[in-house]
Amino acid sequence: MRNVVKLGIGSIVLGLVVLGLKLLAWLMTGSVALLSDALESTVNVVTAIAALAAIRVAALPADANHPYGHHKAELFSAILEGVMIIVAALVILKQTWDGIMTPHALEAPLRGLMVNGAASVLNAVWAWVLIHQGRAFRSPALVADGRHLFLDVVSSVVVTFGVLMAIETGWVWLDPAMAGLVAINILWSGWRVMQQSLSGLLDESLSDEVLAEVRRVIAVEAIGAVEAHDLRTRAAGAATFIEFHLVVPGSLTVSEAHDLCDRVEAGLKALVEGCIVTIHVEPEFKAKHTGIVVL
Repeated sequence: MRNVVKLGIGSIVLGLVVLGLKLLAWLMTGSVALLSDALESTVNVVTAIAALAAIRVAALPADANHPYGHHKAELFSAILEGVMIIVAALVILKQTWDGIMTPHALEAPLRGLMVNGAASVLNAVWAWVLIHQGRAFRSPALVADGRHLFLDVVSSVVVTFGVLMAIETGWVWLDPAMAGLVAINILWSGWRVMQQSLSGLLDESLSDEVLAEVRRVIAVEAIGAVEAHDLRTRAAGAATFIEFHLVVPGSLTVSEAHDLCDRVEAGLKALVEGCIVTIHVEPEFKAKHTGIVVL
């Protein structure tokens, strides 16, 4: 968790540096498209702060009021990020409209684009780090932050193309038009971030591929049992919960049934790192003959 917190702090620091560079690029050129890029970076800083706060809350141990832990705090952060992205897009659309209604020539565009390009390179590198490390540490907040930064890079490329075209053709309306395209792209990304986070808050099951592996492990490791049924899974941030009923023969002692459950739990934890397994042991007459057949 310490590494995740360090990445969160790094996002804030880098976000401030990138924001400063993009604001400088806008001041140098007066470009509406570059202003839209800077506004998106403002969102990056705010959401990076929210992500860090959520990561620290999610790391808190379970307590009397939160017996299942605080893992979903990161999902709330990701939803906040989606909302902030949408707000930024609406602000950019307003700037786009103003730019189309009152177009103006750009000042020192090439120097401004070079400054903006340096900011985009920083964002691209950090986006890759966040997505890669976020998946490794199973942190939805870091992954969402990384994806947002990557979309910021894509937006910056579109903005750069639009400004260059405006310079070449003299069509100053291309500058605000590119800002409008950026806003539409940001709206879509904001919706995607919120949609993925809501899936976690609504206790969506694990993917079909992972579920198939879970069933396989139970079938292999539960030797001595009759069957397993009523398998349920859910993911909450970095935590994964796996629950099922395990039917055992009446001849098994309590100690033997406990050892069997320990073996299955160890196999599942080797498959899904850090998962929390709950096994309800049932007598043989409770078999449904519709669940997982034990090999």
